[in-house]
Amino acid sequence: MSHSPRPGAPLRRRCFLRGLGVLTVGQLLPAGSFAAGPPTPEGTALRDALLKEAAKPSNPAWKPMLLYLAELHGQSVHPPLDYFKFPFEDIGPGYQGGKIFGHIDLTHERLDTVRALPEHARNQIRNELAGQQADGLIPGVVSFDAARKAAFKPDKGFPPIWVVSAEACLAAPLDKVFLAECLEALRKQIGWFEVKRAASNGGFYYLDVVQKTWESGMDEGIRYDERPPGPAASVDATAHVYMLYDHAARWSRALGKPEAMWADKAAKLQRFITAQCWDDQTGFFYDSWVARRPELRHLAFEGMWPVVVGAATPAQAKRVIDEHLLNPKEFFTAHPIATVARSDPKFERRMWRGPAWNCMTYWAARGCARYGRADAARQLLEKALDATATEFQRSGTVWEFYDAELGDQKTLARKPKGRKIPCVDYLGHNPLFAMVDLWRASGGVAR
Repeated sequence: MSHSPRPGAPLRRRCFLRGLGVLTVGQLLPAGSFAAGPPTPEGTALRDALLKEAAKPSNPAWKPMLLYLAELHGQSVHPPLDYFKFPFEDIGPGYQGGKIFGHIDLTHERLDTVRALPEHARNQIRNELAGQQADGLIPGVVSFDAARKAAFKPDKGFPPIWVVSAEACLAAPLDKVFLAECLEALRKQIGWFEVKRAASNGGFYYLDVVQKTWESGMDEGIRYDERPPGPAASVDATAHVYMLYDHAARWSRALGKPEAMWADKAAKLQRFITAQCWDDQTGFFYDSWVARRPELRHLAFEGMWPVVVGAATPAQAKRVIDEHLLNPKEFFTAHPIATVARSDPKFERRMWRGPAWNCMTYWAARGCARYGRADAARQLLEKALDATATEFQRSGTVWEFYDAELGDQKTLARKPKGRKIPCVDYLGHNPLFAMVDLWRASGGVAR
Protein backbone atom coordinates (compact mmCIF):
# COMPACT_ATOMS: atom_id res chain seq x y z
CA MET A 1 0.00 0.00 0.00
CA SER A 2 1.41 3.37 -1.00
CA HIS A 3 1.80 6.06 1.64
CA SER A 4 2.78 8.75 -0.89
CA PRO A 5 -0.32 9.93 -2.77
CA ARG A 6 0.45 12.05 -5.79
CA PRO A 7 -0.12 15.76 -5.02
CA GLY A 8 -3.28 16.88 -6.76
CA ALA A 9 -4.55 13.33 -7.27
CA PRO A 10 -8.18 12.79 -6.26
CA LEU A 11 -8.74 11.46 -2.78
CA ARG A 12 -10.19 7.98 -2.57
CA ARG A 13 -11.19 5.47 0.10
CA ARG A 14 -8.18 3.44 1.05
CA CYS A 15 -7.49 0.32 3.03
CA PHE A 16 -6.17 1.37 6.43
CA LEU A 17 -5.57 -2.16 7.66
CA ARG A 18 -2.09 -3.25 6.69
CA GLY A 19 -0.73 -5.41 9.48
CA LEU A 20 -3.94 -5.30 11.58
CA GLY A 21 -5.07 -8.86 11.09
CA VAL A 22 -7.65 -8.87 13.88
CA LEU A 23 -9.69 -6.04 12.33
CA THR A 24 -11.98 -5.87 9.32
CA VAL A 25 -12.99 -3.02 7.06
CA GLY A 26 -16.52 -3.32 8.43
CA GLN A 27 -15.26 -2.74 11.97
CA LEU A 28 -13.23 0.27 10.92
CA LEU A 29 -15.76 1.99 8.65
CA PRO A 30 -19.32 1.27 9.80
CA ALA A 31 -22.26 1.80 7.48
CA GLY A 32 -23.30 5.45 7.39
CA SER A 33 -19.86 6.68 8.29
CA PHE A 34 -19.24 10.32 7.39
CA ALA A 35 -15.65 9.41 6.59
CA ALA A 36 -16.78 7.00 3.87
CA GLY A 37 -18.27 9.81 1.77
CA PRO A 38 -16.77 11.30 -1.39
CA PRO A 39 -13.85 13.71 -1.06
CA THR A 40 -14.66 17.41 -0.75
CA PRO A 41 -12.78 20.28 -2.43
CA GLU A 42 -11.83 21.53 1.03
CA GLY A 43 -10.54 18.11 2.01
CA THR A 44 -8.45 17.87 -1.13
CA ALA A 45 -7.00 21.35 -0.49
CA LEU A 46 -6.18 20.40 3.09
CA ARG A 47 -4.56 17.13 2.05
CA ASP A 48 -2.41 18.86 -0.57
CA ALA A 49 -1.32 21.61 1.85
CA LEU A 50 -0.34 19.01 4.45
CA LEU A 51 1.61 17.03 1.86
CA LYS A 52 3.74 20.14 1.34
CA GLU A 53 4.27 20.44 5.08
CA ALA A 54 5.25 16.78 5.26
CA ALA A 55 7.94 17.46 2.66
CA LYS A 56 9.74 19.92 4.92
CA PRO A 57 13.04 18.66 6.39
CA SER A 58 12.71 16.51 9.50
CA ASN A 59 13.62 12.95 10.32
CA PRO A 60 13.15 10.91 7.10
CA ALA A 61 11.70 8.05 9.16
CA TRP A 62 8.75 10.28 10.09
CA LYS A 63 7.75 11.14 6.54
CA PRO A 64 5.64 8.04 5.70
CA MET A 65 3.35 8.54 8.70
CA LEU A 66 3.06 12.27 7.94
CA LEU A 67 2.03 11.55 4.36
CA TYR A 68 -0.51 9.08 5.66
CA LEU A 69 -1.81 11.60 8.18
CA ALA A 70 -2.15 14.22 5.44
CA GLU A 71 -4.44 11.94 3.45
CA LEU A 72 -6.39 10.98 6.56
CA HIS A 73 -7.01 14.66 7.32
CA GLY A 74 -8.19 15.27 3.76
CA GLN A 75 -10.61 12.37 3.81
CA SER A 76 -12.13 13.56 7.08
CA VAL A 77 -13.52 16.89 5.82
CA HIS A 78 -17.25 17.16 5.07
CA PRO A 79 -19.67 19.75 3.65
CA PRO A 80 -21.46 22.14 6.05
CA LEU A 81 -24.18 20.53 8.17
CA ASP A 82 -26.74 21.93 10.61
CA TYR A 83 -25.13 24.79 12.59
CA PHE A 84 -21.69 23.95 11.16
CA LYS A 85 -21.68 26.71 8.56
CA PHE A 86 -18.27 25.79 7.19
CA PRO A 87 -16.87 22.49 5.90
CA PHE A 88 -15.98 20.52 9.01
CA GLU A 89 -13.44 17.89 9.94
CA ASP A 90 -14.16 14.82 12.02
CA ILE A 91 -11.70 13.06 14.34
CA GLY A 92 -10.81 10.29 11.92
CA PRO A 93 -12.69 7.25 10.58
CA GLY A 94 -11.32 4.89 13.21
CA TYR A 95 -13.51 6.19 16.05
CA GLN A 96 -17.21 5.44 15.58
CA GLY A 97 -16.80 5.78 11.85
CA GLY A 98 -15.82 9.43 12.12
CA LYS A 99 -19.33 10.40 13.21
CA ILE A 100 -18.36 12.30 16.37
CA PHE A 101 -17.17 15.91 16.44
CA GLY A 102 -15.94 18.34 19.07
CA HIS A 103 -14.27 17.37 22.33
CA ILE A 104 -10.58 18.11 22.87
CA ASP A 105 -9.71 16.04 19.79
CA LEU A 106 -10.51 18.78 17.30
CA THR A 107 -8.27 21.27 19.08
CA HIS A 108 -5.38 18.95 18.29
CA GLU A 109 -6.43 18.79 14.65
CA ARG A 110 -6.53 22.58 14.40
CA LEU A 111 -3.07 22.80 15.91
CA ASP A 112 -2.00 20.22 13.34
CA THR A 113 -3.44 22.01 10.29
CA VAL A 114 -3.12 25.71 11.13
CA ARG A 115 0.26 26.13 9.42
CA ALA A 116 -0.84 24.31 6.27
CA LEU A 117 -4.29 25.88 5.83
CA PRO A 118 -5.00 28.65 8.39
CA GLU A 119 -8.50 29.50 7.16
CA HIS A 120 -9.57 25.86 7.49
CA ALA A 121 -8.44 25.85 11.13
CA ARG A 122 -10.21 29.16 11.85
CA ASN A 123 -13.42 27.85 10.34
CA GLN A 124 -13.30 24.76 12.55
CA ILE A 125 -13.27 27.06 15.57
CA ARG A 126 -16.17 29.07 14.15
CA ASN A 127 -18.11 25.84 13.71
CA GLU A 128 -17.50 24.85 17.31
CA LEU A 129 -18.37 28.24 18.78
CA ALA A 130 -21.60 28.37 16.77
CA GLY A 131 -23.00 25.72 19.10
CA GLN A 132 -22.37 27.68 22.30
CA GLN A 133 -25.43 27.77 24.55
CA ALA A 134 -26.88 30.88 26.13
CA ASP A 135 -25.40 29.81 29.49
CA GLY A 136 -21.91 29.71 27.97
CA LEU A 137 -21.41 25.95 27.62
CA ILE A 138 -19.60 24.96 24.45
CA PRO A 139 -20.60 21.41 23.42
CA GLY A 140 -17.88 18.92 24.18
CA VAL A 141 -19.03 16.10 21.93
CA VAL A 142 -21.38 16.63 18.97
CA SER A 143 -23.03 13.84 17.01
CA PHE A 144 -25.71 13.91 14.32
CA ASP A 145 -29.04 12.11 14.43
CA ALA A 146 -30.83 10.38 11.56
CA ALA A 147 -32.16 13.72 10.38
CA ARG A 148 -28.58 15.09 10.30
CA LYS A 149 -29.30 17.40 13.20
CA ALA A 150 -26.62 18.14 15.77
CA ALA A 151 -27.05 16.55 19.19
CA PHE A 152 -25.02 16.99 22.38
CA LYS A 153 -25.39 16.92 26.15
CA PRO A 154 -26.44 20.42 27.29
CA ASP A 155 -24.96 20.09 30.79
CA LYS A 156 -21.60 18.47 30.09
CA GLY A 157 -18.56 20.45 29.08
CA PHE A 158 -15.01 19.37 28.26
CA PRO A 159 -11.52 20.79 28.77
CA PRO A 160 -11.60 24.26 27.16
CA ILE A 161 -8.26 23.99 25.39
CA TRP A 162 -9.75 25.41 22.18
CA VAL A 163 -8.36 28.80 23.15
CA VAL A 164 -4.83 27.60 22.41
CA SER A 165 -5.75 26.64 18.86
CA ALA A 166 -7.67 29.91 18.46
CA GLU A 167 -4.55 31.85 19.36
CA ALA A 168 -2.53 29.78 16.90
CA CYS A 169 -5.00 30.86 14.20
CA LEU A 170 -4.48 34.57 14.76
CA ALA A 171 -2.81 36.01 11.72
CA ALA A 172 -0.28 38.82 11.57
CA PRO A 173 -1.38 41.56 11.32
CA LEU A 174 -3.85 40.74 14.08
CA ASP A 175 -7.24 39.57 12.85
CA LYS A 176 -9.30 41.62 15.29
CA VAL A 177 -12.65 40.44 13.95
CA PHE A 178 -11.80 36.80 14.59
CA LEU A 179 -10.24 37.61 17.96
CA ALA A 180 -13.35 39.52 19.03
CA GLU A 181 -15.50 36.51 18.13
CA CYS A 182 -13.28 34.29 20.24
CA LEU A 183 -13.15 36.68 23.21
CA GLU A 184 -16.94 36.95 23.35
CA ALA A 185 -17.28 33.15 23.39
CA LEU A 186 -14.50 32.90 25.98
CA ARG A 187 -16.19 35.36 28.32
CA LYS A 188 -19.40 33.33 28.16
CA GLN A 189 -17.56 30.08 28.74
CA ILE A 190 -15.76 31.49 31.77
CA GLY A 191 -19.16 32.43 33.15
CA TRP A 192 -20.34 28.84 32.73
CA PHE A 193 -17.33 27.48 34.61
CA GLU A 194 -17.72 30.02 37.41
CA VAL A 195 -21.41 29.15 37.87
CA LYS A 196 -21.34 25.42 37.19
CA ARG A 197 -17.87 24.13 38.13
CA ALA A 198 -16.46 26.28 40.95
CA ALA A 199 -15.44 24.23 44.01
CA SER A 200 -16.41 25.59 47.42
CA ASN A 201 -12.84 25.31 48.71
CA GLY A 202 -11.44 27.19 45.73
CA GLY A 203 -10.47 26.09 42.26
CA PHE A 204 -12.61 24.25 39.73
CA TYR A 205 -13.59 20.67 39.00
CA TYR A 206 -14.93 18.37 36.32
CA LEU A 207 -18.03 16.28 36.98
CA ASP A 208 -15.88 13.14 36.98
CA VAL A 209 -15.02 13.77 40.63
CA VAL A 210 -18.60 12.95 41.64
CA GLN A 211 -19.89 10.70 38.83
CA LYS A 212 -18.75 8.68 35.82
CA THR A 213 -19.42 11.45 33.33
CA TRP A 214 -15.89 11.69 31.89
CA GLU A 215 -16.15 15.42 31.41
CA SER A 216 -12.40 15.66 31.85
CA GLY A 217 -11.91 13.47 28.78
CA MET A 218 -9.91 11.00 30.89
CA ASP A 219 -12.31 8.08 31.04
CA GLU A 220 -11.75 5.85 34.06
CA GLY A 221 -8.47 7.48 35.05
CA ILE A 222 -6.85 6.26 38.27
CA ARG A 223 -7.72 9.51 40.07
CA TYR A 224 -11.38 8.48 40.06
CA ASP A 225 -10.85 5.14 41.77
CA GLU A 226 -11.34 6.94 45.07
CA ARG A 227 -13.45 10.06 44.67
CA PRO A 228 -13.87 12.87 47.23
CA PRO A 229 -17.21 13.05 49.08
CA GLY A 230 -18.28 16.02 46.97
CA PRO A 231 -17.02 18.53 44.39
CA ALA A 232 -13.38 19.49 45.00
CA ALA A 233 -10.75 21.24 42.92
CA SER A 234 -9.22 19.12 40.16
CA VAL A 235 -5.70 20.13 39.15
CA ASP A 236 -6.50 19.95 35.43
CA ALA A 237 -9.82 21.82 35.58
CA THR A 238 -8.31 24.51 37.80
CA ALA A 239 -5.31 24.89 35.50
CA HIS A 240 -7.61 25.06 32.48
CA VAL A 241 -9.69 27.87 33.98
CA TYR A 242 -6.46 29.70 34.85
CA MET A 243 -5.63 29.36 31.14
CA LEU A 244 -9.01 30.89 30.24
CA TYR A 245 -8.43 33.87 32.54
CA ASP A 246 -4.94 34.35 31.13
CA HIS A 247 -6.21 34.30 27.54
CA ALA A 248 -9.10 36.64 28.40
CA ALA A 249 -6.63 39.15 29.86
CA ARG A 250 -4.29 39.03 26.88
CA TRP A 251 -7.04 39.07 24.27
CA SER A 252 -8.75 41.98 26.00
CA ARG A 253 -5.50 43.91 26.01
CA ALA A 254 -4.96 43.19 22.31
CA LEU A 255 -8.43 44.57 21.54
CA GLY A 256 -8.09 47.60 23.77
CA LYS A 257 -10.61 46.32 26.30
CA PRO A 258 -10.28 46.26 30.13
CA GLU A 259 -8.09 43.38 31.23
CA ALA A 260 -7.54 43.93 34.98
CA MET A 261 -10.44 41.74 36.12
CA TRP A 262 -9.15 38.76 34.15
CA ALA A 263 -5.57 39.30 35.25
CA ASP A 264 -6.64 39.49 38.90
CA LYS A 265 -8.64 36.29 38.62
CA ALA A 266 -5.72 34.54 36.96
CA ALA A 267 -3.34 35.66 39.72
CA LYS A 268 -5.71 34.47 42.45
CA LEU A 269 -6.14 31.08 40.82
CA GLN A 270 -2.41 30.76 40.29
CA ARG A 271 -1.84 31.23 44.01
CA PHE A 272 -4.38 28.50 44.72
CA ILE A 273 -2.71 26.06 42.31
CA THR A 274 0.83 26.65 43.53
CA ALA A 275 -0.20 26.26 47.18
CA GLN A 276 -3.14 23.86 47.34
CA CYS A 277 -2.34 21.49 44.45
CA TRP A 278 1.42 21.25 45.00
CA ASP A 279 3.35 18.78 47.16
CA ASP A 280 6.87 19.93 47.84
CA GLN A 281 8.06 16.55 49.06
CA THR A 282 7.37 14.81 45.76
CA GLY A 283 7.75 17.89 43.55
CA PHE A 284 4.51 17.37 41.68
CA PHE A 285 0.95 18.71 41.33
CA TYR A 286 -2.14 16.78 42.42
CA ASP A 287 -5.89 17.20 42.77
CA SER A 288 -6.66 19.23 45.88
CA TRP A 289 -8.36 16.35 47.69
CA VAL A 290 -5.21 14.19 47.66
CA ALA A 291 -2.42 16.77 47.70
CA ARG A 292 -2.11 16.49 51.50
CA ARG A 293 -2.88 12.78 51.69
CA PRO A 294 0.18 10.72 50.66
CA GLU A 295 -1.75 7.45 50.96
CA LEU A 296 -4.08 8.57 48.16
CA ARG A 297 -1.57 10.29 45.87
CA HIS A 298 -0.56 8.78 42.55
CA LEU A 299 1.69 10.06 39.81
CA ALA A 300 -0.57 10.71 36.83
CA PHE A 301 -0.02 13.02 33.89
CA GLU A 302 -2.73 15.54 34.84
CA GLY A 303 -0.23 16.92 37.36
CA MET A 304 1.65 18.48 34.43
CA TRP A 305 -1.14 20.93 33.51
CA PRO A 306 0.02 23.80 35.76
CA VAL A 307 3.31 23.68 33.83
CA VAL A 308 1.55 23.49 30.47
CA VAL A 309 -0.58 26.60 31.12
CA GLY A 310 2.12 28.61 32.93
CA ALA A 311 0.60 28.58 36.43
CA ALA A 312 3.55 26.80 38.06
CA THR A 313 6.42 28.79 39.55
CA PRO A 314 9.75 28.39 37.73
CA ALA A 315 11.06 26.27 40.60
CA GLN A 316 8.00 24.02 40.53
CA ALA A 317 8.18 23.64 36.76
CA LYS A 318 11.86 22.65 36.97
CA ARG A 319 11.05 19.88 39.42
CA VAL A 320 8.11 18.58 37.37
CA ILE A 321 10.26 18.48 34.24
CA ASP A 322 13.51 17.09 35.64
CA GLU A 323 12.19 14.80 38.35
CA HIS A 324 9.14 13.45 36.53
CA LEU A 325 8.64 14.20 32.83
CA LEU A 326 12.24 13.26 31.99
CA ASN A 327 12.44 10.43 34.50
CA PRO A 328 12.60 7.06 32.64
CA LYS A 329 11.16 5.31 35.69
CA GLU A 330 8.08 7.52 35.53
CA PHE A 331 6.82 9.40 32.46
CA PHE A 332 9.82 9.29 30.09
CA THR A 333 9.02 5.82 28.82
CA ALA A 334 10.08 4.26 25.52
CA HIS A 335 7.09 6.09 24.02
CA PRO A 336 6.59 9.18 26.21
CA ILE A 337 4.70 10.31 28.09
CA ALA A 338 3.09 7.52 30.07
CA THR A 339 -0.26 8.74 31.38
CA VAL A 340 0.52 7.12 34.73
CA ALA A 341 4.11 6.96 35.95
CA ARG A 342 5.72 3.61 35.18
CA SER A 343 6.75 3.37 38.84
CA ASP A 344 3.23 3.91 40.18
CA PRO A 345 1.48 0.76 41.45
CA LYS A 346 -1.63 1.68 39.45
CA PHE A 347 0.18 1.72 36.11
CA GLU A 348 -1.46 -0.65 33.64
CA ARG A 349 -1.74 -1.12 29.89
CA ARG A 350 -5.24 0.38 29.63
CA MET A 351 -6.37 3.75 28.31
CA TRP A 352 -5.56 6.73 30.56
CA ARG A 353 -4.00 4.35 33.09
CA GLY A 354 -0.53 4.01 31.57
CA PRO A 355 -0.36 4.10 27.74
CA ALA A 356 1.02 7.11 25.89
CA TRP A 357 -1.17 9.57 23.97
CA ASN A 358 0.72 11.71 21.47
CA CYS A 359 -1.51 14.71 22.18
CA MET A 360 -0.49 14.66 25.85
CA THR A 361 3.17 14.37 24.92
CA TYR A 362 2.65 17.46 22.79
CA TRP A 363 1.14 19.38 25.73
CA ALA A 364 3.96 18.25 28.01
CA ALA A 365 6.47 19.52 25.45
CA ARG A 366 4.68 22.87 25.21
CA GLY A 367 4.96 23.17 28.97
CA CYS A 368 8.68 22.48 28.85
CA ALA A 369 9.18 25.07 26.10
CA ARG A 370 7.15 27.64 28.05
CA TYR A 371 9.65 27.46 30.91
CA GLY A 372 12.70 27.73 28.68
CA ARG A 373 13.38 24.01 28.54
CA ALA A 374 13.67 23.49 24.80
CA ASP A 375 16.01 20.61 25.54
CA ALA A 376 13.29 18.73 27.42
CA ALA A 377 10.64 19.51 24.79
CA ARG A 378 12.92 18.24 22.05
CA GLN A 379 13.66 14.98 23.89
CA LEU A 380 9.98 14.26 24.54
CA LEU A 381 8.89 15.00 20.99
CA GLU A 382 11.71 13.19 19.23
CA LYS A 383 11.28 10.04 21.28
CA ALA A 384 7.50 10.02 20.78
CA LEU A 385 7.75 10.69 17.04
CA ASP A 386 10.37 7.96 16.63
CA ALA A 387 8.17 5.48 18.49
CA THR A 388 5.08 6.46 16.47
CA ALA A 389 7.00 6.06 13.22
CA THR A 390 8.26 2.63 14.29
CA GLU A 391 4.72 1.50 15.06
CA PHE A 392 3.45 2.99 11.80
CA GLN A 393 6.03 0.96 9.88
CA ARG A 394 4.81 -2.13 11.74
CA SER A 395 1.03 -1.66 11.47
CA GLY A 396 0.45 0.96 8.77
CA THR A 397 -1.84 3.18 10.84
CA VAL A 398 -1.93 5.80 13.59
CA TRP A 399 -3.47 4.64 16.85
CA GLU A 400 -5.66 6.28 19.45
CA PHE A 401 -2.96 5.64 22.08
CA TYR A 402 0.27 3.70 22.28
CA ASP A 403 2.02 1.17 24.44
CA ALA A 404 4.44 3.22 26.52
CA GLU A 405 6.89 0.33 26.39
CA LEU A 406 6.59 -0.35 22.63
CA GLY A 407 4.71 -3.63 23.06
CA ASP A 408 2.05 -5.14 20.81
CA GLN A 409 -0.71 -2.56 20.27
CA LYS A 410 -3.35 -5.26 19.99
CA THR A 411 -2.68 -6.33 23.58
CA LEU A 412 -3.55 -2.89 25.00
CA ALA A 413 -6.97 -2.40 26.53
CA ARG A 414 -9.56 0.37 26.31
CA LYS A 415 -12.53 -0.02 28.66
CA PRO A 416 -14.10 -3.07 30.31
CA LYS A 417 -17.07 -2.68 27.95
CA GLY A 418 -17.15 -1.98 24.23
CA ARG A 419 -14.15 -1.96 21.93
CA LYS A 420 -11.26 -3.84 23.51
CA ILE A 421 -8.18 -2.36 21.84
CA PRO A 422 -7.20 1.19 20.81
CA CYS A 423 -8.88 2.70 17.78
CA VAL A 424 -6.88 3.08 14.58
CA ASP A 425 -6.82 5.95 12.07
CA TYR A 426 -7.49 8.32 14.93
CA LEU A 427 -6.63 11.91 13.99
CA GLY A 428 -7.80 13.57 17.17
CA HIS A 429 -5.01 12.37 19.44
CA ASN A 430 -2.18 12.53 16.90
CA PRO A 431 -1.11 16.14 16.24
CA LEU A 432 2.03 14.85 14.54
CA PHE A 433 2.54 17.90 12.30
CA ALA A 434 2.31 20.16 15.35
CA MET A 435 4.76 17.92 17.19
CA VAL A 436 7.27 18.11 14.34
CA ASP A 437 6.88 21.88 14.18
CA LEU A 438 7.50 22.24 17.92
CA TRP A 439 10.44 19.83 17.64
CA ARG A 440 12.02 22.12 15.04
CA ALA A 441 11.30 25.20 17.18
CA SER A 442 12.98 23.44 20.11
CA GLY A 443 16.20 22.93 18.18
CA GLY A 444 15.47 19.62 16.48
CA VAL A 445 17.80 18.97 13.53
CA ALA A 446 16.81 16.72 10.64
CA ARG A 447 18.73 13.47 10.50
